[in-house]
Amino acid sequence: MKEAAAEPYRDIDFSEARRGAVVPPEPGKTKISIRLDNAVIESFRALADQAGGGNYQTLINDALVSFLHQRSMLEAVRQVIREEMGSAPAASRRSRGSAKPKAASAG
Repeated sequence: MKEAAAEPYRDIDFSEARRGAVVPPEPGKTKISIRLDNAVIESFRALADQAGGGNYQTLINDALVSFLHQRSMLEAVRQVIREEMGSAPAASRRSRGSAKPKAASAG
């Protein structure tokens, strides 16, 4: 087993050092801690590797944003349908319901 040698003492000046993140945070993003299933993380890491590298966390973020856009689009379509159905005449709304076959007349 290879032994690691301690780094020799260096005189480092920390007088102008500041606490906090080394990389400034991106505007519009918040750093959080989240628990995800191992299968989810492994899948997104594999997707990032297949794409030639990159950040699997960005892929997770993109998937969540896509879900939100899809959901908001679905809600918009539902709202339009509700509005259109609300403005339709009552008689035509009833006729769109369960259409019962009329009995044949013996004539």
